Amino acid sequence: MTTDANAPWLIVGLGNPGPGFAANRHNVGFMVADLLAERIGGSFKRAQKAQAQVIEGRIGPPGPANRRVVLAKPASYMNLSGGPVTGLRDFYKVPTANIVAIHDELDIDYGVLRLKLGGGDNGHNGLKSMTKAMGPDYHRVRFGIGRPPGRMQVANFVLKDFSSAERKELGYFVDRAADAVEALVIEGLERAQSTYNS
Repeated sequence: MTTDANAPWLIVGLGNPGPGFAANRHNVGFMVADLLAERIGGSFKRAQKAQAQVIEGRIGPPGPANRRVVLAKPASYMNLSGGPVTGLRDFYKVPTANIVAIHDELDIDYGVLRLKLGGGDNGHNGLKSMTKAMGPDYHRVRFGIGRPPGRMQVANFVLKDFSSAERKELGYFVDRAADAVEALVIEGLERAQSTYNS
């Protein structure tokens, strides 16, 4: 699937709104989006046409590789992410192939990244909602959080804050995930995968 070089990119960090969820494993998509916002040099504002916080800006060096982006954090709960994302897609006229979802991934070890286009939702409620709303053919930046220890329920695990041991490296891993998003948008999926899918 090819992307339109002139069309904007919609980069969506997935998470749950509100301070009670801010440090949860399930909110790592928001953490990466917040760092990208710092890099763009903007602050999130309420979108007029969708239930989301957005920043418009550019990613990449000056010249042909520079890309127009809309960075978004849905203001709905995770399992309703599809509505805000499709609202933004339609308002900004973004092709589905130019949408990137940044999300936590249980089946990958903590801190490991995997970039891909399309595929299933693997039980992730944010992806499930997005796929139901617009089909599966969008990019994903999957941030590994590992499996829950012992018999802990998955729902409890993802809605807990990162452990103190995990937090020691969290800043580095979030930074690397933001780099991966930028590489995906500027250089394309294959080159970004070769660098970050390790």
